[in-house]
Amino acid sequence: MEERLMSKKKPAYPVSKALDDYLKHYNRKSEIPIFYDDLLRFSGSVVVYDNNDEDTLWIRVYYSEFDRKEIDDSLKKVYSILHSDGSNNIHQYLNVDAVDFCTFGNSKPFRIKIRNILNDNFTYFYIKRTDASRIYGLELEHMLSPYNLNFLVYKDTLIEEHIAGIPGDEFIRNMLPKCSEPEKAQLAKEFVKFNERCMIRLLGDMRSYNYVIVPTHDFDHVVYKIRAIDFDQQCFEGKLKVYRPQFFKENYQMVEMVRNKLLRDSVDQYKLEERSMVAKRILSSRNRIKKLRAICKEDTISTEENIALLKDQIGTLTSDSNFSKCRTMGEVLDLALNFVRRNYEDVSMKQIIEQNIKI
Repeated sequence: MEERLMSKKKPAYPVSKALDDYLKHYNRKSEIPIFYDDLLRFSGSVVVYDNNDEDTLWIRVYYSEFDRKEIDDSLKKVYSILHSDGSNNIHQYLNVDAVDFCTFGNSKPFRIKIRNILNDNFTYFYIKRTDASRIYGLELEHMLSPYNLNFLVYKDTLIEEHIAGIPGDEFIRNMLPKCSEPEKAQLAKEFVKFNERCMIRLLGDMRSYNYVIVPTHDFDHVVYKIRAIDFDQQCFEGKLKVYRPQFFKENYQMVEMVRNKLLRDSVDQYKLEERSMVAKRILSSRNRIKKLRAICKEDTISTEENIALLKDQIGTLTSDSNFSKCRTMGEVLDLALNFVRRNYEDVSMKQIIEQNIKI
């Protein structure tokens, strides 16, 4: 199914001068001592298996003794820039436990495991090749989702902080069957909202291994949230279904749970809630999101074929003829966000008028 739904290969798009200036203005750009290509100089690797001895599609790489110290020092520096003040003061307390390389997917990231030797706490960060569409995805997630993201860009290298949570495929396979009925109903609600949020901001390919489930204990129950962790397919594909997680077979059990646990009216209510929250975030982000959208409108982050297909499908869905005038994928995104914002403002104004009439 996915071979027909998704393009075979998405290219990495360069960062434009306008986007580079934007990143610098909002402190997303920082000089770093190591680049993605430096990590490709590994001299060997071993397969990383999970607790069930299954291949994780990651390999643990190792470097020659000559390269190792320089790479370790540089990775500690990157950690300090990402999470602290960028100084070398904390380096003595850090150890690079592992450098893993993912051989699956478009971005082919390196995953760096950094451990504090004083207390054995550890965290991860990722090093990838810079891709303009991925940067737009990260920024939109930062502004339009409930979550903040920390990342850095320097020349052809992108540094992303780790997003903690239980991988969606692992959760669906091992933990979902053990959830109580109220927990399943709450998860169904979150999946509806997640599905709506992805479609609104054109984040594609949210198969179960591209998002995580985040459990939070609240008094006498557990609250689950869903977070995207892969932003490679921001505003690229032409088929609208790619931007709706419900259409991927890997999410079948989540979709079935929505059908079993939620009434149609509840689904519509949660969709409206999510659209309203996104509209509020658009309004509260003010100049920042305006600048990003203006830059994206003039950028090249997809193909002519994909743009033509998506603007036609969204135009049909929204009955908005303005989509037919879009020249770029950024213009499609901009119009989609305007559509959500306008609907929210129209409903809010209608409520104000009705309340005044009653008074």
